[in-house]
Amino acid sequence: MSRTRAIWLILAVVLAVLAVAWVTRRPSGLEVDVAEAGVAAELRAIATASGEIVATRYADLGSSVMGKVVALPVAEGDRVRAGQLLARIDPVQAEAQAAAARAQAAALEAEARATTEQLASGRASVTAAEARAREATLAADRAHELKRLDLLPQSEIDARVAAADAAAAELRAAQADVVRLEQAGTAAGQRAAQARAQLTGARDSLAKTEVVSPMDGTVTRLNVREGEMVVVGIQNQPGTTLMTVSDLASLNVEVRVAEADVLRVAGDQPARLTLEAVPNRVFDARVTEVGASALPQTGAAAAREFRVVLRVLDPDPGLRPGLTGDVEIVTAERRNVVAVPLQAVVVRDGADGVEQRGVFVLEGDVARFTPVTTGIIGGLDIEVNGIEAGTPVIIGPFQAVRELQDGARVRRREAR
Repeated sequence: MSRTRAIWLILAVVLAVLAVAWVTRRPSGLEVDVAEAGVAAELRAIATASGEIVATRYADLGSSVMGKVVALPVAEGDRVRAGQLLARIDPVQAEAQAAAARAQAAALEAEARATTEQLASGRASVTAAEARAREATLAADRAHELKRLDLLPQSEIDARVAAADAAAAELRAAQADVVRLEQAGTAAGQRAAQARAQLTGARDSLAKTEVVSPMDGTVTRLNVREGEMVVVGIQNQPGTTLMTVSDLASLNVEVRVAEADVLRVAGDQPARLTLEAVPNRVFDARVTEVGASALPQTGAAAAREFRVVLRVLDPDPGLRPGLTGDVEIVTAERRNVVAVPLQAVVVRDGADGVEQRGVFVLEGDVARFTPVTTGIIGGLDIEVNGIEAGTPVIIGPFQAVRELQDGARVRRREAR
């Protein structure tokens, strides 16, 4: 064997020995990422949603009479008081109708009073006729008694009977007149009452030509200008909305919550509100209403959403309806609980074939599936029961955790 060939042979043997040594010293098993289960001082489950600021109390003011806007003493953004004049509609037609109704009511009231006076006079006539009829009847009765005793001539008897008949006829006529006057009085009273009702309606229409604020607040929307015509709503056709007055001292935020989150949302839950217009400020809010049915969908494939209303607890004076923002609703909260990264929790078939949740605990170089019960999800962590704080659990890589089986050999991946 030549010297050169011997050197190459020795070199090959050395390389083979080094290769075997490297293979035998290399850790075996799947590389995994490991983290220790920790104690979360505060774990919060959050539901996020977007929406806009609305006033808690507001009123869209329309017109109850048709006509032209002849006065508009307010501008959008003005603060107003309850009862303050906000707009005046041309009152000429309403004033004319009120004047006509007033004259008609006065005439019919006078007619009713005259009928009442006539009725009183007619009733007095009946009373007098009744007295005369009684006297005439008594006189006729006495005449018949005297005739029986032959103390009175027949002519006198006939005269007294005729007088009694005349008095009775007069009484009947007076009573009939009273009945007629009573009927006339009833009709006159009804016409007068109808005229008074029409006058009340005319006065109401005249009063409604002045639109006043129903509350203290701010004019947040002004839809008309002086000189424009306004109309009254009829059936399915809405009338003109003149303006909106809102109480900005109390504000809500209305948001649309996804159906996946809405069952976790309930009244009185706290929330944080951030607004695009105020990027460096967080406002406290609290849930006051949760929609009982889904909002109308905007498209066939649109996700279902539910209306949720929150009260802004610390509104800034500069906030106004229409500002958009996001809310984070705290749907659940836990303190001092064991938590692990969300990706550590997997589902495997149990001994009875029923799926169960668990984590893979690192025991030396072996992964042990350990069943756990889960609680709330807060951010990237999830509450677990079944392991203690400090337990090393396998959290990645994602594909490795999904395919990992109980008892598999693993090795901790070194940080790079």
